Amino acid sequence: MTGLMSALKGCTSPNVYAEVPDGGWGWVVAVAFFFVEVFTYGIIKIFGIFLQDLMSCFGETNSRVSWVVSICVFVMAFTAPLSTVMSNRFGYRPVVMLGGFLISLGTITTALTQSITEMYITMGIVAGLGYCLTFLPTVTILSQYFSKRRSLVTSIASTGECFSLLALAPALNVLKEQIGWRYCLIVIGVLQTSIIVCGALLKPIVIKPIPSTTEGSTSPLKEPDSKYDQENEFTRTSFNSVDSGVQSISSSQTNLSEPQGSEMKALREKEEKETNEEELAALPETPLKQASGTKLLDFSVLRDPCFNCYALFGLFATLGFFAPQLYVIDLSVSRGVSRDSATYMLSSMAVAEILGRLSMGWVLNRRPIRKIYILLICTVLLCPVLVAFTFVAEFWGLMICSCLYGFLLGTVASSHIPMLAEDDVIGIERMPSAVGVYVCIQSFAGLAGPPLGGVLVDMTKNYGSAFYSCAAGMVLGALFLGLVRPAKTGLCPGKTRNNERQKTDRESTSQGCDDVPVDFVEVDVDIDSCPAKSKPWPV
Repeated sequence: MTGLMSALKGCTSPNVYAEVPDGGWGWVVAVAFFFVEVFTYGIIKIFGIFLQDLMSCFGETNSRVSWVVSICVFVMAFTAPLSTVMSNRFGYRPVVMLGGFLISLGTITTALTQSITEMYITMGIVAGLGYCLTFLPTVTILSQYFSKRRSLVTSIASTGECFSLLALAPALNVLKEQIGWRYCLIVIGVLQTSIIVCGALLKPIVIKPIPSTTEGSTSPLKEPDSKYDQENEFTRTSFNSVDSGVQSISSSQTNLSEPQGSEMKALREKEEKETNEEELAALPETPLKQASGTKLLDFSVLRDPCFNCYALFGLFATLGFFAPQLYVIDLSVSRGVSRDSATYMLSSMAVAEILGRLSMGWVLNRRPIRKIYILLICTVLLCPVLVAFTFVAEFWGLMICSCLYGFLLGTVASSHIPMLAEDDVIGIERMPSAVGVYVCIQSFAGLAGPPLGGVLVDMTKNYGSAFYSCAAGMVLGALFLGLVRPAKTGLCPGKTRNNERQKTDRESTSQGCDDVPVDFVEVDVDIDSCPAKSKPWPV
């Protein structure tokens, strides 16, 4: 029984590391994130296979049916601050497990609905909230397990949604034709219960650096290493000797056997560190236990102009994230491609997206490189590709556009949220709070994107019109992304130079003080840490 309890405690206790492990249990978290991607964003992206069935079953227009995806994406993104607060309060594991339950419940009940309005509630609100509670905590804790390999591992793990497009879309389309769209949704809901298992694998991580040995502190068993040390040891002995005729200035008032100077300072620092560690161990088990002063939700990031520019990039770029997958099949059919062949557009898009994500992870993992500039280049290239969808009129043209779009989308989608952890944007310390605010701002574009495309399709009777709104949003997103780096470095150049000058002065001052032989000063003269502040005592 004792062994069982200790095993359970080991499974539920956080992983404690002296530094970011760049591996370890993080590989298990990466696998969990892969399957979370399959059954969250992956299912949203392949929801277009049900579009015609829902329109014919409920007698609704294209724009009204597309609101199902829009509400789902909006709720998933708008409730991101709630996900952040719950994760910081209760930990990532229970939040993701709750989200997995809500996703499965929402998808299964969607199969039982009798109108599009009911589907807005089940798929849009219930499942959308579950998507939020699973995706954000998983990607955040994955970023905490990796540092040097963060970009590469996140890119590889995020290919889960591409796997959904590549494998699940054709399989579920065949299954839908055999058993109907309602039973197909029930099968999807049952598969989504695996997210609960993935959430159970998200062990929180605690970083406790190993305390370094205090410089200047000496051990009584330390052997003299140089001629100077030997002479200094002899001098120290002679000063304490009665035969020498010389008495240390401080020895008449203080017993030299008591800790003094830097030794007393080292003891105080050690006691304070032990006290802080005891208080930290008494805190509730949260994923950010090492940052005990962290707020549950920090809106102070909105005062950072760099973050504001990056959030506006996410807001407008999101317009081009979901509509192409939603309308590319119907666009292909309208251009004379059979519906069975049109499903290969999603598959080719998925394969290209996998290559894009892996390529982006490999590029960003190389040093030195300014990662945000690579993201900007990929965002700019997406704009002409989205426009090209409106001109092509045959199978291979659509196939080429789908591949190019999938590759570039993979580069952007796999890096825009992990990019928050980079110092060019926010940094890893503020990422847990910033990611909730960032995704919340994105939610409004997720709400407007698919319906806007649906309205354009209903007005023009041309599915290519939906891609114009995607291209316009991507252009604005690239514009604001280009302003992130100038906002980080160019708004207060004078203040930055002053801070660097003060830092250099402090380092040079401390270096000058370290050049003094510490042992001699501590015994002979009772001064501060630097000899420039006092004169040598005459002997």
